[in-house]
Amino acid sequence: MGTPHLQGNKGDYAPVVLMPGDPLRAKYIAETYLENVKCVNEIRNMFGYTGTYKGTPVSVQGSGMGQPSIGIYSYELYNFFDVQSIIRVGTAGGIDDSVQLRDLILAQGACTNANYAAQYNLPGTYAPISSFRLLRKAAESADRLGFPVRVGNVFSSELFYDDADSLADWQKMGVLAVEMEAAALYMNAARAGKEALCICTVSDCPLREEFTTAEERQTGFTRMMELALETVR
Repeated sequence: MGTPHLQGNKGDYAPVVLMPGDPLRAKYIAETYLENVKCVNEIRNMFGYTGTYKGTPVSVQGSGMGQPSIGIYSYELYNFFDVQSIIRVGTAGGIDDSVQLRDLILAQGACTNANYAAQYNLPGTYAPISSFRLLRKAAESADRLGFPVRVGNVFSSELFYDDADSLADWQKMGVLAVEMEAAALYMNAARAGKEALCICTVSDCPLREEFTTAEERQTGFTRMMELALETVR
């Protein structure tokens, strides 16, 4: 079923999709790790690819930045293309004092200041969480690969430039890092009866003013990519 945002038909995407925010990171993952790669989406230059990783069919699709953007693309993948599992692979800003640059974080849950859950008309506050099956498999894969990971809560912010400067408030609740997509992805997965996980690399620690380079964020976080691929095969 074609849509204004993703081209193609059912079967063009594999049952499992890796979703980086940056479409150029999607291209890098596909060209570096997948075999028999086919480009399945170019609309709005939000590149999507399908291939195989060690014999397992895998797709990689850019999501764009923020919950509204990943909300559109993940909804279509789950509901129009029969995708069963989505793993977001992206960057996050470290919040907790123990988090360091380049740490790997498995987002068990995702707090948010966004109003995304309002559409479901729930009589309370929804707590977006990851798929335990994917979370456990990712943690086991990380152990096998020798990749240290942090598992816990992240904050999916609706804002990048936050005038209230609220990260310290989330820090006191033990939130590990801030990113911008996981909560909406987890809610879309829950509503569709599908699976989702967010694996992030810490690209900066804003409270300590520590940062990595743009080039490293695009192509240098290979452990995150390898961990996601080992989780889905």
